[in-house]
Amino acid sequence: MILYGAPLSPFVRKVLAFAAEKGVELELVPVGLGDPNPDFIASSPFRKMPGFRDGDFTISDSSAIVTYLEAKQPEPAMIPADPADRARSVWFDEFADTIVTTAGGKIFFNRVVSPKFMGKPGDEEAAKQGEADMVPIYDYLEGIIPASGYLVADRLTLADIAVASPFVNVAHCGIVPDPAAYPKLTAYLAGIHARPGFATWIPRERKMLGLG
Repeated sequence: MILYGAPLSPFVRKVLAFAAEKGVELELVPVGLGDPNPDFIASSPFRKMPGFRDGDFTISDSSAIVTYLEAKQPEPAMIPADPADRARSVWFDEFADTIVTTAGGKIFFNRVVSPKFMGKPGDEEAAKQGEADMVPIYDYLEGIIPASGYLVADRLTLADIAVASPFVNVAHCGIVPDPAAYPKLTAYLAGIHARPGFATWIPRERKMLGLG
């Protein structure tokens, strides 16, 4: 199975972490913004990361890819079978992909992507707006994280992988929740990011960004 994309993308990182938890081996083929790689374009016609190939089957979009991986290798189950738990897992995936990634993306794009990879100064006002947009996200998660440390079914699911992924990008910019104000969220993110699917890639990403 081949995954096309860059691990700095929260969507690519989500798939990599999900696959690691499933014990599924993926070959990561690096692609960048506007990459002309024909195999990537064949799997993702609109050049959105990630693209995916398994033999003759191709698909793009991280949520579609993890759904495929779950069906291909059902154990350990990362998308619960219980109707309510499954719906909540899918909701958290959407929450992460849209609300969290949109807010965090304002910070990461303007402080990392634009200056480091596009050679253009970022919009600092947009980055500051992203920081402000993260606050209600912090508040929400602090209020709903269960004592188990997992968002759904008291065990690791897609919900945790999806939600934790864009927080890595924000952390690369030096922005993290205040531990005093958000102790549950701080502990939650530390626990999920310490899992092998994240811990394998985060140091590589930091090195790539010159963060040590």
